[in-house]
Amino acid sequence: MLDDRKLEVLKAIVTDYVSSKEPVGSKTLVERHGLRVSPATVRNDMAVLEEEGYIVQPHTSAGRIPTDKGYRLFVDRLATVKPLSMAERRAISTFLAGAVDLDDIMGRTVRLLAQITRQVAIVQYPAAPAAQIRHVELVGLTAERALVVLIMSSGNVEQRTIEIPLARDEHLAQLRSTLNTVLVGLSPTAAVDRLVALSGDLEPTLRRVGTPVIALLLEMLAVDASERVVVGGVPNLARFGDQFDTTVRPVLEALEENVVLLRLLGEASTADEVTVRIGHENPYETLQATSLVASAYGTVADGRASLGVVGPTRMDYPSTMAAVRAVARYVGRFLAEG
Repeated sequence: MLDDRKLEVLKAIVTDYVSSKEPVGSKTLVERHGLRVSPATVRNDMAVLEEEGYIVQPHTSAGRIPTDKGYRLFVDRLATVKPLSMAERRAISTFLAGAVDLDDIMGRTVRLLAQITRQVAIVQYPAAPAAQIRHVELVGLTAERALVVLIMSSGNVEQRTIEIPLARDEHLAQLRSTLNTVLVGLSPTAAVDRLVALSGDLEPTLRRVGTPVIALLLEMLAVDASERVVVGGVPNLARFGDQFDTTVRPVLEALEENVVLLRLLGEASTADEVTVRIGHENPYETLQATSLVASAYGTVADGRASLGVVGPTRMDYPSTMAAVRAVARYVGRFLAEG
């Protein structure tokens, strides 16, 4: 166990390295942090921290930088997550207030989180088991193509185009009326059963148009919204190119995989608590030069999901944790009120 002074030295090393990007020496620590001991004493403390694996000397005659273990102890010893300022909280609330549907909320959230933290932001769509079908729209685009729009009570809107040769407007209108009569107010699970039954009961005049539309609706309803992830702020990685062992390319490739992102967010299951995974704590080798800061948002009734940011291990953990927690709270509240 480290005594309070060595913990204070570690905290000072992390703080200085995050802000300066340079290895930190004993004399600098004494001057900047008022440790009330001599540089020689601080050097002894740093030797102990290095022996225990909390800091490392990147090259001879240099100062020290934190290791993943050092960052972990620093994060674990944070007494509290500092709150955002009134101006920051007002900016979050105002930015989200203009959202018009779920896609807009997710887009605004990921942009907001990336801007506040200056990291790569990841936001998972909420799963809304209580959502019901509000409306199905069919719009003829050309003589052989139509647009199918599925609107849910949660605000989620999904639309896809479909090839239907020689689809007449009156047939599309009749099919639209039939679909809304049997589907509006149903949950996705109940709607799937109703569509399967409807496919065998269509009038002959509607079967050629209705069969492909029903097949597409079954596909749209089978998509689990909670498996959708949006990513923002990827260019922020360019600011940290010198902090990765090789290049940022493996990190960028990992961030393109939904399965990877969902697994990263998967452990952030408790609202109001922030999960931090540092360096080699991440399960994917290509992301072990990064840290993840994440939190859950929403409720079971409104849809529970997670959001967070990915950046280099040399990040401002107190500020990043505060931003992630605040945005998660505001998004959850916004969804509940919507």
